[in-house]
Amino acid sequence: MQLSKRLMTVASLVQSGGCVADVGTDHGYIPIYLVQNGKAASAVAMDVRPGPLERARQHVQEAGLEDRIFLRLGDGLEKLKQGEADTLVIAGMGGMLMARILGEYPEITGRIRELVLSPQSDHVQVRRFLFRNGFQIAQEKMLLEDGKFYTVMRAVPGREEMTEAGLTYGPRLLEQRDPVLAQYIRQETEKKKKVIFALELQGTVTAQKRREELIKELELAERAEAVLRGDTYEV
Repeated sequence: MQLSKRLMTVASLVQSGGCVADVGTDHGYIPIYLVQNGKAASAVAMDVRPGPLERARQHVQEAGLEDRIFLRLGDGLEKLKQGEADTLVIAGMGGMLMARILGEYPEITGRIRELVLSPQSDHVQVRRFLFRNGFQIAQEKMLLEDGKFYTVMRAVPGREEMTEAGLTYGPRLLEQRDPVLAQYIRQETEKKKKVIFALELQGTVTAQKRREELIKELELAERAEAVLRGDTYEV
């Protein structure tokens, strides 16, 4: 099965080799790929929408994997049994929703060996959830596909200190001096500078407040860029 660049990156971070639970499985591509390529012994593919789950069922049948990939209709983790999965994969949804799903069933997430997550937005909220709930980020990858930046992270049980820059940009991406992250920061910095200039012309109290917030964000971005250049290890 041929995966997109983003989904291939998600699959590459799965390491448990056991049972993988895929939340919001959509077409079922990730669990099929993982089982076919020996990265998972079995999988539970879940989705809250009947349509995508039925498409996933068709793809699983076409792959001849009905005895190894089990499909369940449900919201988040509600249909996953405690201790059933070693790896939890969630990709293709916003970070706020992702954090909510992870937080709703601590008896399940507390027994997971690894989380592989790719939020479409609100990465800070996802990293903050991990930091506050006994997970540390073991690996991170960032990629650019079809003009959009994506972050994929693998978290395992453990504790780590998290700086503001780590929460915002990713602790492992900063450590690795990731070139895609550097490109992302440059692009976002240019956008924010234009917004700051426009807000300055407005002259309202609300505009001034937002301008000050953006200036602080630019200062954080500058510190992150210094780490990526190797000028400093302190953020």
